[in-house]
Amino acid sequence: MFLHKHPYQPFIKSDTTKLIVGTLPPPRFSTGELLEKDVNFCYGSYYNSLWLFIDKIHNLKLRYDNSQEAIDERKDFLVKHNIGVCDIVESAEREKVDASDLGMKNIKLRNIIKYLKEYSNIDTILFTGGNSKNGPEYFFRKHIKDYNIKLETVSNEVPRIHQFVLDCHLERSEESNNETPQSPRSFRNDKRIIRTVSLTSGSGAANISISRLPLYKQLKAKNSGFNTFDFRVMQYREFI
Repeated sequence: MFLHKHPYQPFIKSDTTKLIVGTLPPPRFSTGELLEKDVNFCYGSYYNSLWLFIDKIHNLKLRYDNSQEAIDERKDFLVKHNIGVCDIVESAEREKVDASDLGMKNIKLRNIIKYLKEYSNIDTILFTGGNSKNGPEYFFRKHIKDYNIKLETVSNEVPRIHQFVLDCHLERSEESNNETPQSPRSFRNDKRIIRTVSLTSGSGAANISISRLPLYKQLKAKNSGFNTFDFRVMQYREFI
Protein backbone atom coordinates (compact mmCIF):
# COMPACT_ATOMS: atom_id res chain seq x y z
CA MET A 1 0.00 0.00 0.00
CA PHE A 2 1.43 3.39 -1.04
CA LEU A 3 0.89 6.32 1.36
CA HIS A 4 0.35 9.31 -0.90
CA LYS A 5 1.10 12.50 1.05
CA HIS A 6 0.54 15.95 -0.41
CA PRO A 7 4.00 17.40 -1.11
CA TYR A 8 3.05 21.09 -0.82
CA GLN A 9 1.73 23.28 1.96
CA PRO A 10 -1.20 25.58 1.08
CA PHE A 11 -0.08 28.68 -0.81
CA ILE A 12 -2.20 31.50 0.65
CA LYS A 13 -1.42 35.16 1.36
CA SER A 14 -3.20 37.72 3.52
CA ASP A 15 -4.74 39.38 0.43
CA THR A 16 -5.77 36.15 -1.34
CA THR A 17 -9.32 36.42 -2.70
CA LYS A 18 -9.62 33.23 -4.79
CA LEU A 19 -8.61 29.77 -3.66
CA ILE A 20 -7.91 26.94 -6.12
CA VAL A 21 -8.87 23.60 -4.55
CA GLY A 22 -7.99 20.24 -6.07
CA THR A 23 -7.16 16.83 -4.59
CA LEU A 24 -3.57 15.53 -4.90
CA PRO A 25 -0.79 15.89 -7.47
CA PRO A 26 0.47 12.67 -9.09
CA PRO A 27 2.53 10.42 -6.78
CA ARG A 28 5.79 11.31 -8.55
CA PHE A 29 5.58 14.77 -6.95
CA SER A 30 5.66 13.11 -3.52
CA THR A 31 8.49 10.74 -4.41
CA GLY A 32 10.56 13.37 -6.25
CA GLU A 33 10.61 11.49 -9.56
CA LEU A 34 9.60 14.45 -11.73
CA LEU A 35 9.38 14.34 -15.50
CA GLU A 36 11.43 16.73 -17.63
CA LYS A 37 8.59 19.21 -18.13
CA ASP A 38 7.19 18.99 -14.59
CA VAL A 39 7.45 21.99 -12.27
CA ASN A 40 8.00 21.26 -8.56
CA PHE A 41 5.01 23.29 -7.43
CA CYS A 42 1.22 23.13 -7.17
CA TYR A 43 -0.32 21.80 -10.40
CA GLY A 44 3.18 21.35 -11.74
CA SER A 45 2.37 18.29 -13.85
CA TYR A 46 2.73 19.27 -17.50
CA TYR A 47 -0.14 16.90 -18.28
CA ASN A 48 -2.51 18.46 -15.73
CA SER A 49 -2.90 21.50 -18.04
CA LEU A 50 -4.02 24.09 -15.45
CA TRP A 51 -0.91 26.20 -15.95
CA LEU A 52 -1.22 25.71 -19.72
CA PHE A 53 -4.69 27.29 -19.54
CA ILE A 54 -3.43 30.15 -17.37
CA ASP A 55 -0.42 30.62 -19.65
CA LYS A 56 -2.69 30.88 -22.69
CA ILE A 57 -5.16 33.26 -21.01
CA HIS A 58 -2.52 35.67 -19.70
CA ASN A 59 0.19 35.14 -22.35
CA LEU A 60 2.78 34.44 -19.63
CA LYS A 61 5.24 32.38 -21.68
CA LEU A 62 5.94 30.19 -18.65
CA ARG A 63 8.82 27.77 -18.31
CA TYR A 64 7.99 24.07 -18.08
CA ASP A 65 10.94 22.39 -16.37
CA ASN A 66 12.35 21.51 -12.95
CA SER A 67 13.97 24.92 -12.38
CA GLN A 68 13.45 27.34 -9.49
CA GLU A 69 12.69 30.00 -12.10
CA ALA A 70 9.63 28.03 -13.24
CA ILE A 71 8.40 27.82 -9.64
CA ASP A 72 8.94 31.54 -9.07
CA GLU A 73 7.03 32.44 -12.25
CA ARG A 74 3.96 30.62 -10.97
CA LYS A 75 4.22 32.05 -7.46
CA ASP A 76 4.56 35.56 -8.88
CA PHE A 77 1.42 35.10 -10.97
CA LEU A 78 -0.62 33.85 -8.01
CA VAL A 79 0.52 36.69 -5.76
CA LYS A 80 -0.13 39.33 -8.43
CA HIS A 81 -3.68 38.06 -9.01
CA ASN A 82 -4.51 37.36 -5.34
CA ILE A 83 -4.97 33.65 -6.01
CA GLY A 84 -4.09 30.90 -3.54
CA VAL A 85 -3.89 27.11 -3.77
CA CYS A 86 -5.05 24.71 -1.06
CA ASP A 87 -5.82 21.19 -2.21
CA ILE A 88 -8.30 19.45 0.03
CA VAL A 89 -6.57 16.06 0.40
CA GLU A 90 -3.70 15.90 2.90
CA SER A 91 -2.98 12.22 2.33
CA ALA A 92 -4.45 8.99 0.99
CA GLU A 93 -3.50 5.36 0.54
CA ARG A 94 -3.27 3.71 -2.87
CA GLU A 95 -3.02 0.08 -3.91
CA LYS A 96 -1.96 1.19 -7.39
CA VAL A 97 0.54 4.03 -7.63
CA ASP A 98 -1.25 6.37 -10.02
CA ALA A 99 -3.06 9.74 -9.98
CA SER A 100 -6.62 8.42 -10.08
CA ASP A 101 -8.95 10.14 -7.62
CA LEU A 102 -11.04 6.98 -7.45
CA GLY A 103 -7.97 5.00 -6.36
CA MET A 104 -7.64 6.93 -3.09
CA LYS A 105 -8.50 5.17 0.18
CA ASN A 106 -8.29 6.09 3.88
CA ILE A 107 -8.34 9.73 2.90
CA LYS A 108 -7.34 12.51 5.26
CA LEU A 109 -8.79 15.91 4.37
CA ARG A 110 -7.42 19.37 5.04
CA ASN A 111 -9.59 21.78 6.99
CA ILE A 112 -10.55 24.20 4.22
CA ILE A 113 -13.09 25.98 6.44
CA LYS A 114 -10.32 26.77 8.91
CA TYR A 115 -8.27 28.40 6.15
CA LEU A 116 -11.29 30.41 4.98
CA LYS A 117 -11.71 31.74 8.50
CA GLU A 118 -8.03 32.58 8.87
CA TYR A 119 -7.78 34.40 5.54
CA SER A 120 -10.75 36.74 5.58
CA ASN A 121 -10.32 38.16 2.06
CA ILE A 122 -11.09 34.85 0.35
CA ASP A 123 -14.53 35.04 -1.26
CA THR A 124 -14.27 32.43 -4.03
CA ILE A 125 -13.27 28.77 -4.20
CA LEU A 126 -12.31 27.39 -7.61
CA PHE A 127 -12.64 23.59 -7.68
CA THR A 128 -10.56 21.88 -10.36
CA GLY A 129 -13.33 19.39 -10.98
CA GLY A 130 -16.97 18.75 -10.21
CA ASN A 131 -18.92 16.64 -7.75
CA SER A 132 -17.90 13.22 -9.07
CA LYS A 133 -16.74 10.73 -6.44
CA ASN A 134 -13.43 11.68 -4.81
CA GLY A 135 -13.31 14.97 -6.69
CA PRO A 136 -12.56 18.27 -4.89
CA GLU A 137 -16.18 19.44 -4.73
CA TYR A 138 -17.23 15.97 -3.56
CA PHE A 139 -14.76 16.10 -0.66
CA PHE A 140 -15.67 19.69 0.17
CA ARG A 141 -19.34 18.79 0.48
CA LYS A 142 -18.33 15.99 2.83
CA HIS A 143 -16.08 18.34 4.81
CA ILE A 144 -18.67 21.08 5.37
CA LYS A 145 -21.19 18.67 6.88
CA ASP A 146 -19.12 18.90 10.06
CA TYR A 147 -19.98 22.61 10.16
CA ASN A 148 -23.66 22.20 9.21
CA ILE A 149 -22.96 24.19 6.04
CA LYS A 150 -24.88 23.56 2.84
CA LEU A 151 -24.16 24.74 -0.69
CA GLU A 152 -26.87 26.82 -2.35
CA THR A 153 -27.10 26.57 -6.14
CA VAL A 154 -26.45 29.83 -7.97
CA SER A 155 -26.09 28.41 -11.49
CA ASN A 156 -26.53 24.83 -12.66
CA GLU A 157 -24.84 25.49 -15.99
CA VAL A 158 -21.25 24.31 -16.51
CA PRO A 159 -19.23 25.48 -14.65
CA ARG A 160 -21.69 25.04 -11.79
CA ILE A 161 -21.69 27.79 -9.20
CA HIS A 162 -22.78 27.54 -5.57
CA GLN A 163 -22.50 29.71 -2.49
CA PHE A 164 -22.66 29.34 1.28
CA VAL A 165 -22.58 31.51 4.37
CA LEU A 166 -19.40 31.24 6.42
CA ASP A 167 -19.85 32.11 10.08
CA CYS A 168 -16.36 33.24 11.09
CA HIS A 169 -17.40 33.79 14.70
CA LEU A 170 -17.99 30.10 15.41
CA GLU A 171 -15.10 28.12 16.91
CA ARG A 172 -12.94 31.22 17.17
CA SER A 173 -11.83 30.38 20.72
CA GLU A 174 -11.05 26.76 19.86
CA GLU A 175 -8.89 27.70 16.88
CA SER A 176 -7.07 30.62 18.50
CA ASN A 177 -4.55 28.32 20.16
CA ASN A 178 -3.36 27.19 16.71
CA GLU A 179 -2.80 30.71 15.41
CA THR A 180 0.62 31.43 13.92
CA PRO A 181 2.27 34.61 12.57
CA GLN A 182 1.96 33.12 9.08
CA SER A 183 -1.81 32.74 9.49
CA PRO A 184 -3.26 36.26 9.77
CA ARG A 185 -6.64 36.28 11.49
CA SER A 186 -9.16 39.02 10.91
CA PHE A 187 -12.80 38.84 11.99
CA ARG A 188 -14.00 42.21 10.78
CA ASN A 189 -16.97 40.34 9.26
CA ASP A 190 -18.47 37.57 11.37
CA LYS A 191 -20.39 36.25 8.38
CA ARG A 192 -19.55 36.37 4.72
CA ILE A 193 -20.73 34.77 1.47
CA ILE A 194 -18.30 32.35 -0.18
CA ARG A 195 -18.86 31.44 -3.84
CA THR A 196 -17.71 28.11 -5.25
CA VAL A 197 -17.08 27.46 -8.95
CA SER A 198 -16.66 23.89 -10.20
CA LEU A 199 -14.37 24.26 -13.21
CA THR A 200 -14.05 21.45 -15.71
CA SER A 201 -11.13 19.23 -14.75
CA GLY A 202 -7.93 19.55 -16.75
CA SER A 203 -7.60 15.76 -16.96
CA GLY A 204 -7.98 13.93 -20.25
CA ALA A 205 -10.85 11.90 -18.80
CA ALA A 206 -13.01 15.06 -18.74
CA ASN A 207 -12.77 15.44 -22.53
CA ILE A 208 -15.64 13.01 -23.03
CA SER A 209 -18.01 14.99 -20.81
CA ILE A 210 -16.98 18.24 -22.53
CA SER A 211 -17.71 16.80 -25.96
CA ARG A 212 -21.29 16.09 -24.86
CA LEU A 213 -22.05 19.64 -23.75
CA PRO A 214 -24.47 21.53 -26.04
CA LEU A 215 -22.32 24.69 -25.89
CA TYR A 216 -19.21 22.79 -26.96
CA LYS A 217 -21.12 21.19 -29.83
CA GLN A 218 -22.33 24.62 -30.99
CA LEU A 219 -18.85 26.12 -30.89
CA LYS A 220 -17.38 23.08 -32.61
CA ALA A 221 -19.98 23.32 -35.38
CA LYS A 222 -19.02 26.96 -35.99
CA ASN A 223 -15.29 26.24 -35.94
CA SER A 224 -14.05 22.72 -36.68
CA GLY A 225 -10.67 23.61 -35.15
CA PHE A 226 -12.23 24.35 -31.76
CA ASN A 227 -11.21 21.68 -29.23
CA THR A 228 -11.55 20.74 -25.55
CA PHE A 229 -8.43 22.77 -24.65
CA ASP A 230 -10.00 25.88 -26.20
CA PHE A 231 -13.23 25.18 -24.30
CA ARG A 232 -11.41 25.06 -20.96
CA VAL A 233 -9.47 28.24 -21.75
CA MET A 234 -12.76 29.97 -22.53
CA GLN A 235 -14.26 28.74 -19.27
CA TYR A 236 -11.26 29.45 -17.04
CA ARG A 237 -10.76 32.92 -18.49
CA GLU A 238 -13.82 34.18 -16.63
CA PHE A 239 -12.53 33.10 -13.22
CA ILE A 240 -8.71 33.12 -13.34
